[in-house]
Amino acid sequence: MLEGAPGVGKTEAAKALASVLGRELIRLQCYEGIDASAALYEWKFPRQMLAIRQAGDAYVNLYADEYPIARPLLLALQEPRQRLLLFDEIDRADREFEAFLLEFLSDFTISIPERGTIRAAEPPVVVLTSNRTRELHEALRWRCVYPWIDYTDPALETEIVMMRASTVARATAERVVAAVNRLRAEPLAKPPGVAETVEWAEAATLLAAQGTPWPRAFARAIGVALKDQEHLSFLASRLDALITEAVA
Repeated sequence: MLEGAPGVGKTEAAKALASVLGRELIRLQCYEGIDASAALYEWKFPRQMLAIRQAGDAYVNLYADEYPIARPLLLALQEPRQRLLLFDEIDRADREFEAFLLEFLSDFTISIPERGTIRAAEPPVVVLTSNRTRELHEALRWRCVYPWIDYTDPALETEIVMMRASTVARATAERVVAAVNRLRAEPLAKPPGVAETVEWAEAATLLAAQGTPWPRAFARAIGVALKDQEHLSFLASRLDALITEAVA
């Protein structure tokens, strides 16, 4: 379970892990109201109805292998060595969905009423990410290895910007990282993450290439770092000073 503030790179960490292991990443984006069918399987009802019509009075197995549509959990159990399962932003899901996951994370099995219990040949690699918008149940936490991911240090974040935004000069990356870290020190509900740092550096570089002078290019591109009117209004009187200090 990777937990941390939004934008620190939890999803990217799961993608990197899948790449290192040489596995297909199966991502399930969690949301309020998500249920077992979205995570486990669904039936191909039109094909089942067609089979009934074609069979007439003869027996037809409506739960044969050709009828279920495998969703992320079932896909991970079917090929545990080839796939990595990611439950992204598990804190957005309901507690009922948490309870549904307990069986899966304990024994890596799932129960399908029409077909019985399906068990993985070996434990698959499963990653859960959480922005900690709500407290997760202890039973779920105890089934996971738990690292907390914080905002990275400026030097490493600069390297990330240089890797992700190849057209950005190192000096620009360093100044943007400094500005972002000053914004993170403010009492904002959603401080800019690493992705916003990269986007801000790219946007400021593009504006500078079009003739906008520094530090005006940073100020004009602020909308890719702060995406809330309340945040912009809160910092309006001090934003120019913050940016000027960061790029001095």
